[in-house]
Amino acid sequence: MENTQPGKGGEIQLTDALKVLAKKDTVYACDFKGQRYDLGDKLGFLKATVEFALRRDDLRDSFADYLKDVVSSLTK
Repeated sequence: MENTQPGKGGEIQLTDALKVLAKKDTVYACDFKGQRYDLGDKLGFLKATVEFALRRDDLRDSFADYLKDVVSSLTK
């Protein structure tokens, strides 16, 4: 994959690297059910961070209170 050229946005795209790998070796895939987050996208990263924090028992309540405070202060 060291020879894979950058694609969109100057990034090496996973699909391009997989194509190169598939020419040399077996590539496996796995279908899954669940939420997919685009961590290469700023909004996707934020959504994943917020949702995972709200799923944690040790963070849920204090983080939810924090988010309410932030939203409240921005709407004043």
